[in-house]
Amino acid sequence: MTAPLAATAVDPVTLAVLKGRLEQIADEMDATLFRSAFNPIIAEARDACHGIYHPETGATLVQGTTGLPIFVGAMAFAVKAVIDKVARDGGLEEGDTFLFNDPYDGGTHLNDFRLVRPIFRCGVLFCWLASVGHWLDIGGNVPGGFNARATESFQEGVRIPPVKLISHGKINDDIIAILSANSRVPQSNFGDLNGQLNALDLGEKRLRGLLDDYGDAVVAAAFDAFTARAEKLMRETLAALPDGVYAFEDKLDNDGVTDDPLTIALDLTIAGDRMTLDFSRSSPPCAGPLNIARSTAVACCYVALKHVFTDVPANAGCLAPITFVIPDTTLLGVSAPKPVGGYTETILRVIGVVFGALAEAMPDRATAAPFGTINALSVAGHRADGSRYVMFSFFGGGLGGNPETDGLNHGNNPISMATIPPAEILEASYPVMFTQWALRPDSGGPGLHRGGLGAVYEIETLSENGADVFLLGERGKFAPFGVNGGEPAALNRFVWQTDEGEKSPPLASKITDVKIAKGRRVRLETPGGGGWGVPDARPAETVARDVRLGYVTPQAARERYDAVVSEDGTLDVAATRALRAGSAA
Repeated sequence: MTAPLAATAVDPVTLAVLKGRLEQIADEMDATLFRSAFNPIIAEARDACHGIYHPETGATLVQGTTGLPIFVGAMAFAVKAVIDKVARDGGLEEGDTFLFNDPYDGGTHLNDFRLVRPIFRCGVLFCWLASVGHWLDIGGNVPGGFNARATESFQEGVRIPPVKLISHGKINDDIIAILSANSRVPQSNFGDLNGQLNALDLGEKRLRGLLDDYGDAVVAAAFDAFTARAEKLMRETLAALPDGVYAFEDKLDNDGVTDDPLTIALDLTIAGDRMTLDFSRSSPPCAGPLNIARSTAVACCYVALKHVFTDVPANAGCLAPITFVIPDTTLLGVSAPKPVGGYTETILRVIGVVFGALAEAMPDRATAAPFGTINALSVAGHRADGSRYVMFSFFGGGLGGNPETDGLNHGNNPISMATIPPAEILEASYPVMFTQWALRPDSGGPGLHRGGLGAVYEIETLSENGADVFLLGERGKFAPFGVNGGEPAALNRFVWQTDEGEKSPPLASKITDVKIAKGRRVRLETPGGGGWGVPDARPAETVARDVRLGYVTPQAARERYDAVVSEDGTLDVAATRALRAGSAA
């Protein structure tokens, strides 16, 4: 049961202290999981998050600073799914913990497992704690779950609705047995599960200590104050923007099944202190795994808005002035059993079009497109001792140029605080060797502020029987866009070695069932970010520096920046002045 606490006034100093301590609780939960997970995607890449959620609505109250923001936004829907289950079935008790991965009911895709735990105080439900982490393999047709050819979620893995994993403090081993039987790497998943449970245990301990120190009523009042402040700041921010309708759209290469582009279209309306995000013009649900559920679409809009409006606190209050129009007739609002395994690619495009539309409304703060693909690459096979392995990782690229600086080289996408797993960790965990890990010259979009560079990753398999390779990526056909006169970045490229030479995917960015022999290599060449501002406005001396650093080749300096630079990075001032004068004429 839940019961309202008496209204309590909290002074600003206490609010600031509580904000820091509550965020620290979420951060400690993150750190606990990162340090105990078996799976490098959680332990090194930090593909996980934790938060504190409202007892009745599931709305986000507090998020940490190190977990994935996309998960934080989606988790509000996940907690609401558990609240709805309890409303239907009853039986909620202290010591319970729920588990599920349903992507259509507050999830993202099947690999992301959520644990949700109620926190009671004196027999009254005070709030929920939640944990989510990416498990390596949960069955399906493709090791690692990123099945680019899936046409139903059944081909992506096992789907678990909200179930009570722990009841009155006692774990249900039958559920663990079911999960283990549906994974190629059950030991990894079991380790990650225990890491998440430990994180919840620590979060509960820390939260109870905080409540004992300050009292339930004070902390509850602080939650209300945080939410109200976020709403107030968001409304003030929107009211300062010019009213109007701002349209933007971008495309996905294909859905992995048919080679037809998919459109993500946004009509963004600002009216006073409110904003409407209307995605009605987007493509209909697709056959392949590039669909997402409505909750996921809302979550990535939350991430996009927080990137732009950085002063607004990160909780449910910032979404109060936002209306979402996401019809189920689009690929952004699907239900079961439409495949959603490639959700990472679609949410990146949604974030990108929010950036693009806001650039129309506030060009002085516009940011060019980031590289916009996680390049979900799975390499799977058997070790020398016969044991199974699944190496899944995502890879970096360039971020977009912005009003103040060039884009970041070799960064991660704006969906997360995740880090790219180090080559040393992946080589130590799996029978692979990285033969190249380098920045990709000329991959950043030209501009006054250049887009960040993508990267080149080349991986050799060491397995005696070779390995199976699967890729679910994007940006193989539609480059990351520039803004304010900036130019697009380089396209994504993937190749693998065969007896006949290198081959590339027929669908540009997606492939399944590639078999490579021992000693053969695969290579990813990732996109950079789009450019900001007209390239000719970039100082020629800065272009020459880029050539010296290896970021830009002399040929690209001449063709794309009208700068004449020698191989050693020496600028020919007279030739550059003449070339730019001719271009201007």
